Amino acid sequence: MAMSAPQFSVKLAESEAELQSAQRLRYRVFVEELGAGGALVDHDQRLEKDRFDPFFDHLILCDESYEGDASQQVVGVYRVLRDDQALKAGQFYSEDEYDLTVLKNSGRKLLELGRSCLHPDYRGGAAMYHLWNALAAYVFEHEIEVLFGVASFHGTDLDSLAQPLSMLYHNHLAPEDLRVRAQADHYADMNLVPKAQLDRRRAMLEVPALIKAYLRLGGFVGDGAFVDHNFNTTDVCLIMDTKRLNEKQKSIYTKGIAR
Repeated sequence: MAMSAPQFSVKLAESEAELQSAQRLRYRVFVEELGAGGALVDHDQRLEKDRFDPFFDHLILCDESYEGDASQQVVGVYRVLRDDQALKAGQFYSEDEYDLTVLKNSGRKLLELGRSCLHPDYRGGAAMYHLWNALAAYVFEHEIEVLFGVASFHGTDLDSLAQPLSMLYHNHLAPEDLRVRAQADHYADMNLVPKAQLDRRRAMLEVPALIKAYLRLGGFVGDGAFVDHNFNTTDVCLIMDTKRLNEKQKSIYTKGIAR
């Protein structure tokens, strides 16, 4: 992708063309880069999609400075599902992997996050900041109280992920009122290394950047991992309670948001 100084804008996808632009970026990242698959993936059109897409809102990050095909302006994606949308879908996406009963029975307003990705040329810069700012505005507008969603480690070999999974279990396990649990049929224990034997530096280096960002904001993980062979990932469920954020964390999360 040709790069000049990016001019970012973020919006909700409003048309089929905008949704397909998001799905095309997802295909590049999840299918081509990470080796994912799925029943509804369209390899001819290079679209990564699933049955939940019609129910989600899709935040798309565009680089207005890109002068080529308009469909290539979408350089970042986040899809989000409120609890009222999940009712129409019949479930939250991550319920196939995690028992969400503790959240669904809490009486609090929920938002599921998923399919977060950036075009490779835009990683490590300001792009993710713009997506996070837009997400914060969305959370504020809809009075969301708890955010959650699966986040992934690349690969399905639990032994090679023993250090970071164990570190998450020992240091960032959600309190009981937020502690979702991997579905019993495919529960993978994250407590693989005793706490005293953790190499914390190595473990943190092996934690993906997105998961680190949630942890910095005060996020927690649920109990148990899910090995997703379709996506070639090992998933953990991240949960963030907006009431538990301290003032410093809130300022990071809501920086630049007009009240």
